[in-house]
Amino acid sequence: MASLGSSVRRLAVTRPLVALALAVLAVELVGASGAIFTAQGLGEWYDSLARPAFAPPNWVFGPVWTALFALIGVAVWLVWRQADAAPRDVRLAFGVFIVHFVFNLGWSAAFFGARRIGLGLAVIAVLWLLIVATAWTFDRVDRRAALLLLPYLLWVSFAAVLNYRFWVLN
Repeated sequence: MASLGSSVRRLAVTRPLVALALAVLAVELVGASGAIFTAQGLGEWYDSLARPAFAPPNWVFGPVWTALFALIGVAVWLVWRQADAAPRDVRLAFGVFIVHFVFNLGWSAAFFGARRIGLGLAVIAVLWLLIVATAWTFDRVDRRAALLLLPYLLWVSFAAVLNYRFWVLN
């Protein structure tokens, strides 16, 4: 009888579309959980902040993050598909990915949940480095997975500049 771990590893190869859907759904759900913190800060607190001139309207963030999380989910799936071929590299990639995702959620907790713009800036700086590290570890497994993280890195770069300007203005 196959172990649960080996069954999960093989799912990405034996049932690729199911695995792709699961990977994207998991990333979307975990990513969306940060909205709990965002909801705490939106409204009176966020509306009271001086906004940088280049800050996009609030409605932009939901669709952008949904698209980015979908790309990240596809990247995760591409790495997952290599679990049997490169188990050590895949374990490393997923380990870095999980740490990075904690910081992704941590930014929402710091900026919106705790309403600490400077702390958000520190978290997003670490997040940026962890996205680079995730892309590097993904690249060791599947170059396409690393490339799918580039729009995310660009968006977080923009978000870091935006966070910095919020910090300076407030």
